[in-house]
Amino acid sequence: MSAILPPATLGMLGGGQLGRFFVLAAHEMGYQVWVLDPDPASPAGAAADRHLKAAFDDYAALDELAHGCAAISTEFENVPADTLDYLAKFVPVRPSADAVAVCQNRVAEKSFLASHGIPHAPFAPINTEADLREVSPTLFPAILKVARFGYDGKGQARVANRDEAIAAFRGFKGEACVLEQMLSLDYEISVVLARDEAGQVKCFPASENSHSRGILDVSIAPARATVCLRDSAQEIAEKIAADLGYVGTLGVEFFISRGELYVNEMAPRPHNSGHFTVDACVTSQYEQQVRALVGLPLGDARAHSVAVMVNLLGDIWFDAAGNCREPDWSRLFAIPNLKLHLYGKRHARPGRKMGHFTVIGTDPVKVLAAATAARSAIGIRDE
Repeated sequence: MSAILPPATLGMLGGGQLGRFFVLAAHEMGYQVWVLDPDPASPAGAAADRHLKAAFDDYAALDELAHGCAAISTEFENVPADTLDYLAKFVPVRPSADAVAVCQNRVAEKSFLASHGIPHAPFAPINTEADLREVSPTLFPAILKVARFGYDGKGQARVANRDEAIAAFRGFKGEACVLEQMLSLDYEISVVLARDEAGQVKCFPASENSHSRGILDVSIAPARATVCLRDSAQEIAEKIAADLGYVGTLGVEFFISRGELYVNEMAPRPHNSGHFTVDACVTSQYEQQVRALVGLPLGDARAHSVAVMVNLLGDIWFDAAGNCREPDWSRLFAIPNLKLHLYGKRHARPGRKMGHFTVIGTDPVKVLAAATAARSAIGIRDE
């Protein structure tokens, strides 16, 4: 298709912070954006030119979105594939329903990796207790994960043996699951890339990620890994995008176990570990999402700075007595090479992603030290 140029109106399914960054990037490029999300206080909806407050299966709202927008994307992998399929009858939708469907179901995702020869942890699909009784004992210890709607460590249970797996499966109310062998973990990295309709790919530097309570805590870019390993991760991520026929921004998470790469999961959208691209790269992951959606050439993904990104969760809004108050942002603004991003969410809750900051510079050691000090100054404690 020919490129969709400003001041066209673009559609975004999902109203979270990833959608908000998309809206901001699109506005800077001259586009208007409509957001569809049922939450009246959605961060993306607050920034958009129009917010359709409706469910993702509200077909009257979908018709309105399709009629008013030149192309539509998503920031949320759990938008029903049927919704994407329906919208694609009227306007370009990127990524496609087929690609999103693979990424939003862990059984489909693991099966995709296996069928395309992509390294992954041994696994077994689990639909019934009988499946658990028949799996090989070599899978244990393992992690039992619900196949749908699990994120940030939710819908997961570490299980040492078959009995624990059965108990966890019952706790998940018999939902379809995947049982994945627990690897000996060295560390985790991710690769965020953009791919256009012609198959051209731009990869951002791989980031090294650490988590707290299953939620991303800190990302270091570039990852402190060998050049060979980072290159291999990019090659695998590019293969995944090509095999999916993917168009848009894609995040691929990797485990490093005994020096070897294993794909953990794919995110058919910009990725939290790619927040650093806003401040440290020539083109952000969100601008790339816009470019891929409208058929523009992808931007330069080169990093001009090293970066450390720190997530800001709702926990730091609460004092020791449990009172909610705004953190003292002056402690962060005092650091000249620190960029603070708050998402505009009205209510803080423990574990809720409220914002992030990124420290940039030229010396990786100094940047990490500054980010670590800022993290502590704003009240983030290691657990």
